Amino acid sequence: MLAVSDEVDEGLCADLGPVRAAELVVACGDLPFEYLGYLMNGLDVPLVFVPGNHDPDLSGYRSSRAGLTLRAGLPARAPWPDGAVNADGRIVEVAGLRLAGLGGCRRYGSGPNQYSDRQLAARARSLRRQQRWQRLRGGRPVDVLLTHAPPRGVGDGADPPHWGFTALHGLVAGLQPAMLLHGHVLHYDAAAPGRPLGRTAVCNVTGRHLLDIPPGAGAARPGPGDRHAR
Repeated sequence: MLAVSDEVDEGLCADLGPVRAAELVVACGDLPFEYLGYLMNGLDVPLVFVPGNHDPDLSGYRSSRAGLTLRAGLPARAPWPDGAVNADGRIVEVAGLRLAGLGGCRRYGSGPNQYSDRQLAARARSLRRQQRWQRLRGGRPVDVLLTHAPPRGVGDGADPPHWGFTALHGLVAGLQPAMLLHGHVLHYDAAAPGRPLGRTAVCNVTGRHLLDIPPGAGAARPGPGDRHAR
């Protein structure tokens, strides 16, 4: 998996050779859609993304049964690259992995993709309901949670716009993904390993990172966290 966020890697713009092994691109926000389209098409692999606070408002788009993209009931061209999957507020299965997504950051102004703690908590509850419904229908556990902002106190910033969301703690406990990938916080220790949040590794993927995540990595194992996860 090639995971990217926030900063365009100029080296990849010149040569995709270092990341040719990627079978999937995941993006955690605040990157030009032209850049994401270049990665997806150049590597010829699927792309899954969530929006950041500097991305446009992507709400209201949906796919019809015939495969058309609609907005307000009318055919529309989505601003993201053709074939890419917007996982914001959804659970999707791509390239053998089950991925859940929550884009945006803590509200600090009037722009799109910004949420209060209460709004983000409601969005997180919706994701948990989706997961429970899918599990009842035989779906697998979530392998990866994609967010733009980090959980509060786990790799977030010191200034209020870069604080993380407290509700992500409960979401991680409920979904039990192997990894939570986020961006938004640009100043971090790139050499540091993923920070743990329960059994989940929380990784800041600002720039670009190659990660190995096997399908089924998020399957819950017996232990004290299982009671809370249910």
